[in-house]
Amino acid sequence: MKEFDLHGRTALVTGCSRGLGQIFARALAEAGADLIITSRKADDLKEFQAEMVGLGRKCVCLSCDVRNHESIESMVEQAFQAVPIIDILVNNAGCNVRKPALEVTWDDWNLILDTNLRGTFFVSQAVAKRMIPNGFGRIVNIGSLTSVSGSAGLGPYGASRGGVKQLTMSLADDWGKFGITVNCLAPGWFRTAQNAVMYEDQEWLSYLSDRIPLKRPGRPDDLRGAVVFLASDASAYITGQTLLIDGGMSTGATKALPKKKVN
Repeated sequence: MKEFDLHGRTALVTGCSRGLGQIFARALAEAGADLIITSRKADDLKEFQAEMVGLGRKCVCLSCDVRNHESIESMVEQAFQAVPIIDILVNNAGCNVRKPALEVTWDDWNLILDTNLRGTFFVSQAVAKRMIPNGFGRIVNIGSLTSVSGSAGLGPYGASRGGVKQLTMSLADDWGKFGITVNCLAPGWFRTAQNAVMYEDQEWLSYLSDRIPLKRPGRPDDLRGAVVFLASDASAYITGQTLLIDGGMSTGATKALPKKKVN
């Protein structure tokens, strides 16, 4: 369907040195988009850049630390020197520190919130300033299941992802009149470098799967269609929304209790 075709579009995706960022960028490239990809160290992107060029796409690598305002502004300036227009922004750069609430430090809190929430806002702001004159933009903020539910050991992370959900709605209202849509893509449990060690525990993996209506954690292919949808004309009349890709876990489903025998 032509509504999903991204040929002629350019997408900026932050946090592409590994994991979900590469899944999102690859999906957009396969749908036709050229790419600008970022990481704190641009050299970490070279192998992935070569893969994207192999798909026939233009791909520019830039360094960006989303915790630093000057770094954000410099990255966006370089991006617009490399390409005339950025049509799509995927705010993927993020981090986590998994600790019981009583052990979270001041620096832990600042690291997580500065990266996941403040970084998302100021990258969006810098790019939106340049989208507005074109009267078009697709901004996809990456949240998580914790955008809508709480979990022990994830206090600052949940606060940051809940903030991303609220920020998405505010920016959608702010920038809709300029032809810019802002939505939040919220993955559930997907294996990444941050949580890979947990997936080695088969008992935990079985427990997790039992809480998911589709009975398995997410796979990379489960995210591809969603990010293309939110970045494309197929979602032209959708803004301010959070799309959960979680196998139904946000329904609060739990394993049914066995029925008691009645004598």
